[in-house]
Amino acid sequence: MAGQAAGLSSVRAYTTTWRVRSYELDANGHVNNAVYVAYAEEVANLHAESIGFGRAWIREHAGTWVARRHEITYFLPAVWGQELRLRTEVVEMRGARATRKTTIHRVEDESLLVEMQTEWVWVRLSDGRPIRIPATAIAAFGGAPPGPALGNTDIR
Repeated sequence: MAGQAAGLSSVRAYTTTWRVRSYELDANGHVNNAVYVAYAEEVANLHAESIGFGRAWIREHAGTWVARRHEITYFLPAVWGQELRLRTEVVEMRGARATRKTTIHRVEDESLLVEMQTEWVWVRLSDGRPIRIPATAIAAFGGAPPGPALGNTDIR
């Protein structure tokens, strides 16, 4: 995204900053709700690229990530020109699913604007069916911490 700073990455987490652009605003002058979803997707992609699991790796493994569910809590609006700090963290990877938590803060005063949890599903490119996440990705993102199954059990 335009105006982004170099990301700071650990294995499980990634942080970057960028400014709100005018075309991201709704009629109320706030960042449009759909833009926050785009922010979460972009910061997830930047994280994956930063540790070698970006587009080239995805093509080599004949799969792709698709978002299954976004859960968003809005605390405060972001407006044009504000610098935002976006942080994404992989909280679980297991079977065909991964869960990321994304937080968005206003840099100026560190106010929390948005918390989002996204469930991603790894699917086979040829038919779009869920398949197990490659073991190399699970290992690279820090493994799958123990925990209860994620939501619906129809996706393995």
